[in-house]
Amino acid sequence: MSFPLPDLSGLPGLPDVPDDVGSLKALIDREIAALRADVRRRMETSPALASSPAHASSLGGRSLETFISGGPEPGEAPGGDDGDGRPCDMPGGDPWAGLYAGLSAIPVSAALLAPVQDETGEITDFVIRAGNHVRSAEWLEAPAGQVGKRFLEARPGAAASGLLAALIAVFTSGRALRGLTVDYTEERHGRLHRAPLLYYAAACDGQMLITWVPARSRTEILTLDAQHIASMGWGHWDLLSGAVDWSEGLHRIFRTDPQMPWSLTELCDAVLPGEVPVLAELITSVLAGEEPSWTRIRFRVFGEVRTLDLLGRPVAGTDGRPWGVHLVARDLTPQMRSRRRLAETRHETERLRQQAAAEQRVASVMREALLPKHTAELAELGLTVAAAYLPAEADAAVGGDWYKCRRLPDGRVLVAIGDAVGHGLDAVARMAQQRHALAGLAQTGASAGEMTTWLNELVCSDPSAMTATMITGHIDHDHVLRWACAGHPPPLLRRGNEVAPLPSEHLGPLLGLMPGYAYETAPVPLHRGDLLLLYTDGVVERRGEDITEGITSLSRHLSGNPGLSPGETVERVIADYRRTVHDDDACLLAIQVD
Repeated sequence: MSFPLPDLSGLPGLPDVPDDVGSLKALIDREIAALRADVRRRMETSPALASSPAHASSLGGRSLETFISGGPEPGEAPGGDDGDGRPCDMPGGDPWAGLYAGLSAIPVSAALLAPVQDETGEITDFVIRAGNHVRSAEWLEAPAGQVGKRFLEARPGAAASGLLAALIAVFTSGRALRGLTVDYTEERHGRLHRAPLLYYAAACDGQMLITWVPARSRTEILTLDAQHIASMGWGHWDLLSGAVDWSEGLHRIFRTDPQMPWSLTELCDAVLPGEVPVLAELITSVLAGEEPSWTRIRFRVFGEVRTLDLLGRPVAGTDGRPWGVHLVARDLTPQMRSRRRLAETRHETERLRQQAAAEQRVASVMREALLPKHTAELAELGLTVAAAYLPAEADAAVGGDWYKCRRLPDGRVLVAIGDAVGHGLDAVARMAQQRHALAGLAQTGASAGEMTTWLNELVCSDPSAMTATMITGHIDHDHVLRWACAGHPPPLLRRGNEVAPLPSEHLGPLLGLMPGYAYETAPVPLHRGDLLLLYTDGVVERRGEDITEGITSLSRHLSGNPGLSPGETVERVIADYRRTVHDDDACLLAIQVD
């Protein structure tokens, strides 16, 4: 159906889009007032327009003047039952005869009831005098099939549900019942049936008309579910009467009382200040009869910012002008939160990745500087050496484990291995401190026990330092190892097919544990073909297993591979290390006397 374009030549055009809430609300009020004044003026000049069937249909059967002023709804006009119980003024012998015939035209379940009173005149039940054929539930009989029955006989659940008491109150007080929700339950053939029903009732001239519908139809339930799943809702604002109708989804989005939907101006109060021009453009476009596309607007709802996509649509009246506004809202707040969390997670992941990459680069540089490469000068002294660093994590460059094997100016070979507690760059820093300190102490010509004692004092004097383990020693020209131990697993000596830990009666406490402790040095003669394996505890520690079992297992591994060079021995130990789960880094230093 098409409508002629409205004549707006005499009306002022819409002003510029407001940028503050006060101006926007004033604009809305002016436009609504102008619309109502224009409709009233048209009513006065064209009476036929006000009474035309097309107008009555568009206004739900109400007159224009009644619609604008918010007057009585159909069925509430003077002369009928106004809900106070006064008898209707109907001509003829039986004032209810017309209603009997018209019940079939009512599209909801309807019945006419007459009261049943006891000896004292108190109403105890009703008799169903007439009814239509509309069933409110599949298992409920239509009222037309229950004419002549007592109400409690036809509806045995009416007493327990409170419906009977409500109907008696309507009849005795004369006040109409408007939308009473009854959770009606009834037992039939051993099974309980239930139907939430919405009842309306009004008494007139000694009888009562009641109608009822399902509280929510299947379509309504599906609609509510769809709104909930899609986080959507919609609202309708009638600009002439001021009536506002919101869906449950819109009430859920704005957390409003279902009985108190917001007017357009109240909706403006919830928009964020920076979003006012966006909402103003949407509303002014709809008031101008345009249908804008989806617009994203942020509102503040109980202190929380909610992001909505809004679609506005004008509802045209019979003159083609927008007489109503329809808004559809989709709540994007959960998605926006997820996007923010995802962005924050990505940012944090990238930050950690960059940090890990930086640490990797630093650790790699430090590893090259701190873990020495062995040269031919050791071979000149009759020693073959191989070493390896085994990170617990594949991408780790270096941790707190370290070793040292180098020729000193006096001709001896300094041998050391240690483990600074911790992981990452902090452990690397402590490892570097201890390793460089040992290198400096080695230049003094002191014994292994003396160097370990001094290094212990250094660690104990640093309040930020943590404990560490270490073995240090010298191999002299006669191939005698003189070594000291600070809480570290003793080296393994492979001689032929036999492997055993070095005697460790002189073993001392961890570095940094006991200030003033004097560490001892013990000698061990080395023979040609002997292989000495120094290692950190990461090689022999396994989850749920005592470290002594790990040392025994490593000893068996060495004894089962006699004759292997230091490099081949280290490779075999590395292969075994990688086959099992380890939580700690490890170092290996193998020295063979040629």
